Amino acid sequence: MNILIMGGPGAGKGTMSAKIVEKFNVNHISTGDIFRSEIGKGTALGMEAKSFMDKGLLVPDEVVNNMVKSYLEKLEDKKNGFLLDGYPRTLDQAKAFDALAEGSELAIDKVIALEIDFEKLADRVTGRRICKECGEIYHIKSKPSKTDNVCDVCGGELFQRKDDTVESLTVRLEEYSSQTAPVLDYYDSKGIVTRIDASQPIDSVWNDTLTALEK
Repeated sequence: MNILIMGGPGAGKGTMSAKIVEKFNVNHISTGDIFRSEIGKGTALGMEAKSFMDKGLLVPDEVVNNMVKSYLEKLEDKKNGFLLDGYPRTLDQAKAFDALAEGSELAIDKVIALEIDFEKLADRVTGRRICKECGEIYHIKSKPSKTDNVCDVCGGELFQRKDDTVESLTVRLEEYSSQTAPVLDYYDSKGIVTRIDASQPIDSVWNDTLTALEK
């Protein structure tokens, strides 16, 4: 099964992705993974992408699409499919990838869209604290550390990311919505999107996600 997971900043994609990978034994793939792999190996596509990045330019959709396709085709362990995270980001990417994947084992079967309203998301994001040492994530309300600003796991110092503010969140959400709303509409027309209320407790979000993927 090939899955695409979508959701704005703070919607819980990381948590759900980890659970999906563990349950269904699929490859978890992000565009970051692909770029690092292709550039690190010095592939033609990787070097082409790097030439744009070195100039501070966005990598064209055509290059990104071909990199994703090439990376997926070369996976040594195909497992039971893949979970795409962070791609496709735009309608053009979605259409192009579908065209590239048509008739192959790379076609997307399911789309999980994690949705949460702004007020709940703002509370979740602005209350988030992260350990500088081990990366453990806390929340000042729902998952506070036993000692203020001290990690329960390793004793490291907790901090708030610079972009975990209402102002930054507003900008990121507007960008996300403008880019991804057409992508969701596109996959909706194919009947493969399940929208999940991500404001629920984690167990409830997972139960809804699991139900959608097991249909």
